[in-house]
Amino acid sequence: MDLFAHSWTALRTTVAGLPDEDFGRPSGCAGWLVRDLVCHLVIDAQDVLITLVTPVDGAPTRDAVTYWEVSRTAPSGDDPLDALIVRLAAAYEQPGLLRFHLDDVGSAAGRAAELADRGMRVGTRDVVLTAGDYLGAYVLEWTLHHLDLVAHLPHVAGPPAEGLARSRAMLEEIADAPFPASFSDEDALLVGTGRRAPTSAEAAALGDLAARLPFVLG
Repeated sequence: MDLFAHSWTALRTTVAGLPDEDFGRPSGCAGWLVRDLVCHLVIDAQDVLITLVTPVDGAPTRDAVTYWEVSRTAPSGDDPLDALIVRLAAAYEQPGLLRFHLDDVGSAAGRAAELADRGMRVGTRDVVLTAGDYLGAYVLEWTLHHLDLVAHLPHVAGPPAEGLARSRAMLEEIADAPFPASFSDEDALLVGTGRRAPTSAEAAALGDLAARLPFVLG
């Protein structure tokens, strides 16, 4: 299964089905409403398109896991780029315009990914990796943002199980440690990336790993 296509299609389908009023609700990203997160997804789709048409000759310097820059500081929502997303999202005025733009650019990004030679080397963020690894990294991006999208929308379906499982495996590679078997894939991702604090029972189960959390990916 192409997990990039599966997770990206699921995320875009979920956005397409949201009623207008849900765009004004909080998301799981600090300082962002759902509309701001959807605007960020438009930018992500543009980045995918740009990267897949930016082949390079150099040897890969990163893979799907090492692509991510990791810190322990959770976003506060005060970053200038985060604030720019909020202003861009507000400029759309109507949720339907955001839906249309995501469907338009997102569908193009999906087609570009389907057509891409997985062995092609691409450049982005001053690193080189194969197109396959680049798209593999975005399985984690789409899955985490799908969780962010539905964080305060209990009536909306979350990300596919396959994407959750693969994303957990990638996070465990980043952490160089497994999360307890008692954690669901969703809980491992939410707690592991600082999207929620562990309960006392979860902290006990995490053991020494608890002191290393969160793994904030950027």
